[in-house]
Amino acid sequence: MNRSDKAARITINDIYRRAFVPPVGLALESFRVYHFRFISIRVPAMTAQTNRQFLLAKRPVGAATRETFTYQEVPVGTPQDGQVLVRNEYLSLDPAMRGWMNEGKSYIPPVGIGEVMRALGVGKVIASNNPNFAVGDYVNGALGVQDYFLGEPRGFYKVDPKLAPLPRYLSALGMTGMTAYFALLDVGQPKAGDTVVISGAAGAVGSIVGQIAKIKGCRVVGIAGGAEKCQYLKDELGFDGVID
Repeated sequence: MNRSDKAARITINDIYRRAFVPPVGLALESFRVYHFRFISIRVPAMTAQTNRQFLLAKRPVGAATRETFTYQEVPVGTPQDGQVLVRNEYLSLDPAMRGWMNEGKSYIPPVGIGEVMRALGVGKVIASNNPNFAVGDYVNGALGVQDYFLGEPRGFYKVDPKLAPLPRYLSALGMTGMTAYFALLDVGQPKAGDTVVISGAAGAVGSIVGQIAKIKGCRVVGIAGGAEKCQYLKDELGFDGVID
C-alpha cells in the first residue's frame, strides 16, 4: 500500500472500528505493507470462546464501504480431523483484497458472498487435530478477517518468531518479499553494474525489489506516481533515479 493510498487505508480502518478494538498499527515503511494486531483482551464483552468476523455482504462498486461487510460474533469451534484452530495475531491489509471481492475469473477464486473476508495473517495454533501442526506453532496463511481461524490449513506454513518479528512474515519474509526476491534474482538475474528499472516501485513488491537490487550493486531506477512517492524512493530507499 502506497502513501497515496492513505484515504483507502482510512476507509478500511473505519470498517473495523465499529467492531474491533482500535488496532495497534505497525507500518513497515520500507515494504509498504501495513499490519494490524488483534487485541481481544481489551474488549470487556468478549471471551475466548467468541470469534468476531467480517463477512463479505455484497460486491462493491468502487471503494469498499462499511455496507460491503457484515459483522458477526460466533462461538469458537473445535478442530475436526485434519483441522487446526489458530488465534490471529497479525492481519495484513493488502490492495489485493479489493480484487478478491470482484466476481470473475482470476488467479484465485473470489471471496463468496457470506464468507469471511479473505486476508493473510500470522497466528498461533491453540488447538490441533492435524499431525503437521502442533499447539504452540506459529503459522502464516489465509486466516481471514476474524479473531480465530478454524479449518484445514491449506497453504499454511510455520514461522519462527525467534528468527524475526511476526509482522515481518507478512512483508519481507512473506508473499511480497518472496515475490520480489525470486522474480529479481531467479528470473531477472541482475549483475553488479546493471540498471534495474522497476514499475510500481513504491509498492509492496517493487520497494523490496529495489532494495535487493541495490544490495547486488545495481543502478536502480523506480517508476512511481507522485512527488511524495518519488521522494520516498530516493531519500529513504536509496534509489538512484525516479520517474514520476
